[in-house]
Amino acid sequence: MSSGPHGMARLTIAPQHRIYACFFFFAATIGALMARLPDIQTHLGVSEGQLGLTMTGMALGSLISLTVGSPIVEKLGFRLTAFFTTLGPAILISTIPWLPNAPAVFAVLVTVGLLVGALEINLNVEIDRLETHTGGHYMNRAHGFWSVGFFITALFGAVIRQSDVSAGLHLGLVALIVITAAGYLIYGATNTPKTARSQTEAAGQRFAFPNRGLLPLCLIGFSAFLVEGAGIDWSAIYMRDVFAVEPLVGGMGLALFAFFMAVMRLGADPIVRRYGPRKVAMGMLTAAGLGALLIGLTPVPELALLGFALMGAGCSAVYPLAVSAAAQRTDRPAAVNVAAIGQVSVVVFFLAPPLLGFVAEFINIRASYLVCLPLLAAGLWASSFALGDRKLADASGLAPEPLPPHG
Repeated sequence: MSSGPHGMARLTIAPQHRIYACFFFFAATIGALMARLPDIQTHLGVSEGQLGLTMTGMALGSLISLTVGSPIVEKLGFRLTAFFTTLGPAILISTIPWLPNAPAVFAVLVTVGLLVGALEINLNVEIDRLETHTGGHYMNRAHGFWSVGFFITALFGAVIRQSDVSAGLHLGLVALIVITAAGYLIYGATNTPKTARSQTEAAGQRFAFPNRGLLPLCLIGFSAFLVEGAGIDWSAIYMRDVFAVEPLVGGMGLALFAFFMAVMRLGADPIVRRYGPRKVAMGMLTAAGLGALLIGLTPVPELALLGFALMGAGCSAVYPLAVSAAAQRTDRPAAVNVAAIGQVSVVVFFLAPPLLGFVAEFINIRASYLVCLPLLAAGLWASSFALGDRKLADASGLAPEPLPPHG
């Protein structure tokens, strides 16, 4: 607390806490949308495949923004960009339940994706600058707040659906909360001075591509993102279609996935320091594979919920470990390798769930989880030689995450 000009106490908020809040409210917005996907599908009258195709709008917008958005973010600065990219998606998503058809939803999601890509650039570059100026470690905790926000909104989304609150009212309330709370926190933010390192990494994000040596690490990241996308996008629809459970129970799949992902992401650092990246990644991918197998085969909803918990825990820290290994390679500058794996991984995160939607439509929704198993096996194989057992140089245990599409 500090005193104002008239002796009145005012709250002092640390810069990193404002960034955490942006991640949290961004996740709350996306999580609310995912929790209401079954209702939006019913409202639009589309199949799983058509819904998946509609959801590619966010992928298209994000890829465009991640490719060309850095100069715009640099020009606007952190504070102004945070206003547009944190509040904008909440407002746009709140309109989706009122739209008449899937093409209109697709157009809105393209716009949301443009803002989401800029948000990822903005928040990650600002964290990088803040870490450079203060010597602190904030990146992994910031993405942990993304997971916490997603869990909270998924849990409350299940409760709200059970109480028969309409999707329009639900998403409108979320937008109001984000505008009020996030708007207040962003209003008091300041721009951290630019550093040569953060500007170099921002440029690398746009132009770097993976080379042959980086492909095993990309495979590890792909497997984690495929599981994350399947758990986030399709869990609520899976529980509805396979078990016809109450909305509260159906939403628990998404809530458990997000909860265990958040817990493991926030608590992974000491585990990695003790057991090494290779063992941790292999253990997590094995857990994710067991979860996907359970979901694909179980006859009872209780085991399906256990499967979603295993999937959430299993994909939580795998990508940061792959990023750390990419940064430690000596064939190219660390910023180039880190940017390359981050830029390519966004394709899997956003495009894989729609493709899984087509699997759900033309085979069944259980099969959309079983098809994750071969890529998880490939990621497990790559982890056995592409990740080391030694202690990470970074005191935080995990490397900073470069522009991930979810946190």
